[in-house]
Amino acid sequence: MTLEKHDLVHEFPESKEAIHNLKLNDHHFARLFGEYNDVEHAVHRIETGAEHTSDEELEDLKKQRLHLKDQLSTMIRAYESTL
Repeated sequence: MTLEKHDLVHEFPESKEAIHNLKLNDHHFARLFGEYNDVEHAVHRIETGAEHTSDEELEDLKKQRLHLKDQLSTMIRAYESTL
């Protein structure tokens, strides 16, 4: 089973520069970005077997990751529309 990377640069490769600029200049984006990375790493560790948890906990983490990704995506698109 191949596990996909879900970090934002892999999810939005065309927005790499926007992500970098937002991390540097938007504190709210930077905070959400950090939360997203923390959740992504937790999911990855569970999926690779490095940590164990219930299926319910894993699903909750995946939902949290998706919610954060949606918020970050909205912010990225809004930033890119101003360029």
